[in-house]
Amino acid sequence: MANLTHFDGKGDAHMVDVSDKAVTSRIATASGAVKMLPATLALITEGTAKKGDVLGVARLAGIMGAKKCSDLIPLCHPLPITKVAVELTPDATLPGVRIEATVKTTGQTGVEMEALTAVSTAALTVYDMLKAAEKTMEITAVKVTLKDGGKSGRFEA
Repeated sequence: MANLTHFDGKGDAHMVDVSDKAVTSRIATASGAVKMLPATLALITEGTAKKGDVLGVARLAGIMGAKKCSDLIPLCHPLPITKVAVELTPDATLPGVRIEATVKTTGQTGVEMEALTAVSTAALTVYDMLKAAEKTMEITAVKVTLKDGGKSGRFEA
């Protein structure tokens, strides 16, 4: 457990003390997808979903999700997020919607969890807005694709 920073010497979960870390510019990106039937994807691309603008609402939900990350994930630090961008792209080859989120901050800890939360919240919103048309949609491949800034340096998937 020595390498897992969210556990103390006794093995109890705790919030990591980042007070001695340097304040640096940090960025993280994450991606994921919602797979669906071609007919369900057509509701998005043709703008005929009964609940309205699926991608627009999901984009806003993703942004809101990133901002609420520390309220949802018990050991995340509340961070002063300086940027959240969420892109949702219909993809007929999936078929479904690909989601990418970018989150930035200047602080003492990274924003990977905020990027993952943005993607997850956007994906859940796509599902919610289309579930009446298809309950078999699949949220898949949610992962960190980039993390930069801070002591551990750059990671790219």
